[in-house]
Amino acid sequence: MTADKIAGDPLAFPQKGTLDPARTALFVIDMQRDFCAADGYMHRLGCDLDQLRAPIEPIRRVLEAARQAGVHVLHTREGYAADLSDLQPWKTAGATNEAIGNPGPLGRALVRGEFGWDFIEELQPLPGEPVYDKTSYGVFATTGIGDDLASRGIDSAILVGLTTDCCITSCLREALDRGIDCMVVEDCVNAASTVRHEAALQIIRSAGGVFGTLGRCEDVVSALNTR
Repeated sequence: MTADKIAGDPLAFPQKGTLDPARTALFVIDMQRDFCAADGYMHRLGCDLDQLRAPIEPIRRVLEAARQAGVHVLHTREGYAADLSDLQPWKTAGATNEAIGNPGPLGRALVRGEFGWDFIEELQPLPGEPVYDKTSYGVFATTGIGDDLASRGIDSAILVGLTTDCCITSCLREALDRGIDCMVVEDCVNAASTVRHEAALQIIRSAGGVFGTLGRCEDVVSALNTR
């Protein structure tokens, strides 16, 4: 059995009730080569690759524990049609040499079917784990995930992946608005900028639980592994 709660900041998780793997989902958000692999889209934009890759091993540990505990594991993947017809114009605003759809060593950036668009080797989905392909920062807006989670009775979510200030917090707020209790695992997320990463975490930390709560890899793994 799992622990009743996972230690968190500012509050333990879940806030309502006790930890039940059957009613909990692990969101592995956008762990794609274009976001955290050498020569991927973010790397070509000049982002710190070490920072973007720092969460990989903690995520792997949480993912392993979640699978063993029977948590519902799901993966999100951002990507666009080859003709970019589903790409919002503001996502290329200000872009010069590097933009979504531009060719690079891993293929056209964030275009569905390209090598860079797919998941990194370390965090591949297992057969049967759902993958939600999205064209939005959050996953609820452009997929059927909301109905899927409701049909499973999921009312708690643990969030890991990239990036803290964008897709993580977008998914977080979407889930909270649907009544899903949320924890972001702070050493299992990161961003292109330390300033933006820390600012996003501080908003969660300082809001008294309004925006969910923060956890740590060690505490999540320990709680899921408790027998």
